[in-house]
Amino acid sequence: MKASELRQKDVAGLEKEISELLKAHFGLRMQKATQQLGNTSALGKTRRDIARAKTILAEKKKEGAAK
Repeated sequence: MKASELRQKDVAGLEKEISELLKAHFGLRMQKATQQLGNTSALGKTRRDIARAKTILAEKKKEGAAK
């Protein structure tokens, strides 16, 4: 997911997106552990998406606190 798409969401939407990404990442990790994961690059992509969403969430929370 692109950062511009994440920036359009509100805080609650970002928190929901992060929880969905964490569930997806967990599923990918379980597939890797059981030798069922075909696309190993998906792990890195979801990890970066989680980090991107958390960064934007922190920016929004900081921006809200400053006002």
